[in-house]
Amino acid sequence: MAMIGWTDWRFNGGAAGRDAGERAAGAAAWPDVWTAAGRQFASLRDGIVHRHALAFQPRPSDARGPALPRLLAELKTPFETWQANRAERITPPPEMPPEPVETRRRAVMLLPGFGTHPIRMKPLARALEAAGHRVADWGLGFNFGPTEDRFDRLCERVVAMARKEGQSLVLVGWSLGGLFAREVAHRHPESVSMVVTMGTPFSGDRRANNAWRAYQLIAGHTVDDPPIGCRFAEKPPVTTVALWSARDGIVSPRSARGRRDERDLAVALRCTHLGFAGHPEVGRVITKLLAADV
Repeated sequence: MAMIGWTDWRFNGGAAGRDAGERAAGAAAWPDVWTAAGRQFASLRDGIVHRHALAFQPRPSDARGPALPRLLAELKTPFETWQANRAERITPPPEMPPEPVETRRRAVMLLPGFGTHPIRMKPLARALEAAGHRVADWGLGFNFGPTEDRFDRLCERVVAMARKEGQSLVLVGWSLGGLFAREVAHRHPESVSMVVTMGTPFSGDRRANNAWRAYQLIAGHTVDDPPIGCRFAEKPPVTTVALWSARDGIVSPRSARGRRDERDLAVALRCTHLGFAGHPEVGRVITKLLAADV
């Protein structure tokens, strides 16, 4: 019995010692935990302060976005798009002459606008697919601004898709997506045959729109210093078409139209900025551009 009691005491004492050691180690680790939490909090606070400062930067006196009535008119976009689609169902547009058998079918990639998901461009994708083109989205989900990693992944996807299709791609970029498209064409002209921008602010001051503060708040950098370069006004070494609208309530029409040396062709439409993604007129115009092989 004495031996058993001594053995129990030895094991119990050893366990108690280990528990005490673990408690001591845990207590010693708490300062490190609090230090790490403090650093994370400080980093979060600094990030919030930085983004707040970006969001409230003063606008340059010579940079103006569309007037407030134009901006408010963007709210009518869903109704206008529905109305345009309904009008086409009731009174279809004049039939085009039959296309030659040898008409080239193009591989197209759609790049969404700032804060939007590729699903917003589904109507345009369906219109291009109905014309026989092969359409894919950019594959990166929501567009909340560029990072070096996301842009590298986009370039890899463009190059891979062009190789798979056996032909260079047509990049169709809506708003911010158009800036991505122009820069991809600069870096990989061998994989891009044409860039079509829709309401994209590639020309003039980067603040000539009504979304630059929201962009800086979310993206965490200024519109003048994106992590993918600043040569957006420089025409890519491929065919470049700018679709713009005088009714755009977000991006200055002049900024989206560009100068003659900044694009090959500018086409005026009558949709809102948000309407670029789904208005039937946009699909018809891009289909004609692809058929004409400008």
